This record gives sequence, C-alpha cells and structure tokens, in this order.
Amino acid sequence: MNEITSTNLSSLKAWEDIKNDKALFSKFETEILPSYMNSCRWFAGKARTQQYFKVASALEIPIKDSIALLCIVEVGYDNQEIERYLLPVSFIEASQSNAIAPVGIISLAYINEKRGFVIDALYDERFQQALFYQISHAESVYQQDGKVDFVRGKGLSGEDINAPITSKALTLSSSNSAMVFGEKYFLKLYRKLFKETNPEVEMIEFLTEHSDFAFIPAFAGSITWQQESESEITLGMMQRMVDNQADTWEMTGNQLTDFVTAFVDKTFAIKEDVFSQVELLAQRTAEMHLALYAPEAEPMFATQKFDDTYRQFIHKRLCDLLDRRYNLLIEKYTSITDPVTRKLAWDFMEAKELIDEFADQILTKDLDSLRIRIHGDYHLGQVLATGNDYIIIDFEGEPESSITDRKIMHSPLKDVAGMIRSYHYAISAKMLNSNETADMDAFRVQTAADRWYRLIMQTYLEKYLETFGHPHPLFKNNNETNFLLLIYLLEKAVYELGYEISYRPDWVKIPLKGIVNVIREIEKMKM
Repeated sequence: MNEITSTNLSSLKAWEDIKNDKALFSKFETEILPSYMNSCRWFAGKARTQQYFKVASALEIPIKDSIALLCIVEVGYDNQEIERYLLPVSFIEASQSNAIAPVGIISLAYINEKRGFVIDALYDERFQQALFYQISHAESVYQQDGKVDFVRGKGLSGEDINAPITSKALTLSSSNSAMVFGEKYFLKLYRKLFKETNPEVEMIEFLTEHSDFAFIPAFAGSITWQQESESEITLGMMQRMVDNQADTWEMTGNQLTDFVTAFVDKTFAIKEDVFSQVELLAQRTAEMHLALYAPEAEPMFATQKFDDTYRQFIHKRLCDLLDRRYNLLIEKYTSITDPVTRKLAWDFMEAKELIDEFADQILTKDLDSLRIRIHGDYHLGQVLATGNDYIIIDFEGEPESSITDRKIMHSPLKDVAGMIRSYHYAISAKMLNSNETADMDAFRVQTAADRWYRLIMQTYLEKYLETFGHPHPLFKNNNETNFLLLIYLLEKAVYELGYEISYRPDWVKIPLKGIVNVIREIEKMKM
C-alpha cells in the first residue's frame, strides 16, 4: 500500500469543479505525483533523473454521481526528453475506501469539506462501468480540447450493450493496466502514451473488422483522445477474453522436458503430436498474414514493394546492429571461457566481411516480393495455447522501437524469423542450461539441440508456405524467400546477442549459434 503521509490535498471546491483549483493541481504535481508514480510498476522513468511532473490535460469522464479525470501527465527529464502517461483519477469519501485496492490510493484529500481519497480511477467501479457504457454505446465525450472518442467493435456482443455487467481491476505487474467485465471482456489502459495511434489497436481492429481470422482476442472497442490541433492518441482497447492453458513458450518447455529426459537416456525422440502442434501454429501464422494481406486496403494496410526507402532503412538498422555487436564481442572475447561459445564467437568475428557483403545485397538485389503490416514482436510467448488451438496476442510491436517504426511494413518472413528464433531459444535454453545435461559433452548436447531445431524449423516453414500456396505475391520465388528469411534471422540473432552479452553472459552461445547458422547458409549460397 502507498503510505499516506501528512502531505494531502485540500480544496473548497466541489470535485466536479476541481480542475479550476490551480493551487491543488500545483501541489498534486510537486508533492504527490513524484512519489506515487515512482511507486507504480507501469512508470518507466524510475531510473532516470526526473525534473518535473505536470498534468498537461485533465479530460472529464462522467461517472455515477461525479466525474473522473483522465490526467495526461507529462514527465520531464534532465536530457529535456518528455514522456506522457495516463493517470485516471477520481475522489471517494473515506467511508467508501474499503472497496479500493490499497495500491490505488494516491492521496488523502479534503474536497469541499469532505474527507476522502484521491484514487487511481482504475480501481473505482464507477469509472469501470462508465468506460464500458461509453464503449458499448459508441459515444464521444467532448472536452475543451477535442473529444474522448469511444468506438464499439464487432467483438462486443449486442446482448451486453444494455445488460448489467460486473467489473474489476486486475492487479497485474505490467507496463499497462487492465480491467475485466463479466469475465468476457478485457480492457487495457495504455499508461505510457504516444502522439500516434497505438499499432496494437490498429492491427486488432483491422483483423476483427475486415477479415475472418478468428485466432486473436476479438476487437470489442477502443478509447482515443482526438485533439483539435494534434494527432489522435490511443488511451485504451477492449477485447474479448479467451480461455487458455498457457503460452506456447511454456507448452514448448514442457515438451522439451520429455525430449531432454529421453536424450539423457541416449534416445533422440520427438513425440508425433509435437510436430502436429508446430504445423498448426505455422498454419495460424500464415492465416494471420493472409488476413493482413490487403492490396486494396486503405494506405495503413495496403501492400508495399521493397522500395529504396525501406531497403536503406533495413540495411542501416542491420549494419548498425552488426557493428555494435561485433565491437562488443571483441571487447568481451577474452572473458569467454566456455569452449563452445568461444568457437562460435570466433566464427562470427572471422566471417564479419562475409556478413557485411550479404547485408549489402538488400540494397541491390531484385526483389518482387511484397511487404505488409506484421505482428512485429512474434515469438512463442505471444501465442496462447487453448487446448486444441492457438490465440495470437500482443500486437504492440518491438518494445524498443518508436511507434512510427513499429508501423513500418515488412515481409511477413520477419515474423517467421522471430518464431524460428524463439524455437531455437527454447531448445537451447533447455539443453544447454539444464542440470540433466550439465556434466555431458558440450558438443554432443549442442548437436542434439541442433537436430531438434532443424526438424522443428523445417516443419514450421513447410507448413507456413504450404498454407499460402505457390506462387503468392508475398513470396515471389524460393530464392527471394530464402534470402529475406536469412536477413531477418540474422537481424534477430544479432539483436539478441547484445542483450545476452550485457545481461546473461551464460546465454551468449544461443544468439551466436543463430548467427553462425546464417553464416553457414550464406556460405552455401556462394558455392
């Protein structure tokens, strides 16, 4: 629970008129927000030097017998960078505070001579119900600057529009916040805000409203702030809830436990249903990309060619990654003691010129394949296993990329490369870091892991491409498909290398093996 100290808020104004109390907001910004927001899991600026907190806008949302304020909080840092966060607030009297989760209490407050608390409205049932009502009725709430727009999607059942529905906030440890309605709908509030529409909302809405692809939590609605002078800002999205057993990373880990047990007994065995599940995931991945393949769609989703602008973008990104990771590896090379890792590191460093020449081909190679919007951060942890099928989640894109970059169109093979790398991580983490294999010959363990990986990768790729049929505009021929897949596999593995060197040096061999796998394929192409 956030401790309530002698620092509290007070105003003679009614809560509904609180926006006009400049003294209260000044105290809120200087004495309350810094400590409160630094205690919140969703606030990403804890490790940085904060200069100020400012409520740049306070958008009014009517709730039962009162209002809630969607506070757009600006946080300024010492490098003059500014971040924006969403903090919805409401006021409850002290007698009602037992119904509020302790984490939601922001400050003790005396408002219009009433003792109570200013709280994070996420935990206020009145606010929860108001959001559901506004979305289900697709109403807008007009503000001094623009409007808060509520959109209803196909995923919201007509029978729930006017029917009573229960609601609760979820106390998840996450970068966003969420509430649940009737165990049927999941509403995510985006805490960190960007001056662009959220790519996840665009993707989920497009797939739900313009395709028959059913293997996502269906789009049920969204909340956006449409300003008069600036671009639209996404505040939240509601989706249908889905039943699931676990994410596919966990499921794959359980399957690999059986594989390791057999390997220790000198048996190489993969159960038949593992291949069936990999094929089904490949099919669902291809069906997702087919749903996103929309040549005649609005510009946001219409297909694009491999033009010079994109070629230069991907080339610069890959080469910058290669140079940084190569220099970092040279710096750390003498500290690597594991013989397998040292050999892989040497293979990478020795092949730097070969890799650079291969990367340069993206600028000049004839490419007739097309680009589309993709998932962008696709791996086993982004897929939920439902028992006999899969649900794909989290379309926000690469967390470290800008919102603009997350919306760039790529070959869908970039998603494929992400999933293949995820399978490689799964087998490597289980085989190379397992107590059962710790005392076994490292090269023998690596060989078994490589065999499992190649079989799974081949199974996944064959089913993925088979689902598209041949030829298809997204994959003009096998030569282009192989080249693009290697480009994206290389980019992904090189990106991973930086993280492992910095944070998990014992895992450096995993991305290094991924890089060396690409090197071997490049060498075959040159023969």
